[in-house]
Amino acid sequence: MNALMDCGVACQHYCSLMVNDRTGLRFNDSPIDFSICLGYICGMSKVRTAMLSEAELGEREKLDKRFMAQAVTQAQKAMALDEVPIGCVIVYEGKVIGRGYNRRVTDHSTLAHAEITAIKKACRALGDWRLEDCTVYVTLEPCPMCAGAIVQARVPRVVIGCMNPKAGCAGSVVDLLHQEKLNHQCDVTIGILGEQCSGLLKRFFAKLREK
Repeated sequence: MNALMDCGVACQHYCSLMVNDRTGLRFNDSPIDFSICLGYICGMSKVRTAMLSEAELGEREKLDKRFMAQAVTQAQKAMALDEVPIGCVIVYEGKVIGRGYNRRVTDHSTLAHAEITAIKKACRALGDWRLEDCTVYVTLEPCPMCAGAIVQARVPRVVIGCMNPKAGCAGSVVDLLHQEKLNHQCDVTIGILGEQCSGLLKRFFAKLREK
């Protein structure tokens, strides 16, 4: 019961970033079902967090915020180029080994997503295509391509700033990170620095509408 209550609090915290009440959840003008969101987060909480003590969870959250802040810095670089502000860092043994930010328009490339750039750099740093002992921090829920690349790289844990109900593939549209038919699944944490991550996106699109 306590675990369920903790999940409910986490879900309400996440949803509060984007909505006014629990019955009319919206993000980027798309409705979100609170019960689905709650069930999704509850399911993920069973993966590894149940095995951590309160002190360990607190320490992990501090580290998550520290590295997500670096992902936000990457997203700000994208925003400076008038790109959708999405940033990503990949951490191995407490150190960032891969950084990336959205450059799709700048590089004229569908592949120039933050996660793909960071994965390439991390693989180069480790000299391996597997990122088995790494954590991916990304400001926005990964798209199909990036979620697929994360699974292919055998990343064990993904930390997401805010969700993407229109195109996200960590639970919003589909859940590629927990697909049981694939040979790898990820532990996922949602909502770290969520306000900052969603705030960047809101400012970007507000500015875009003014043009």
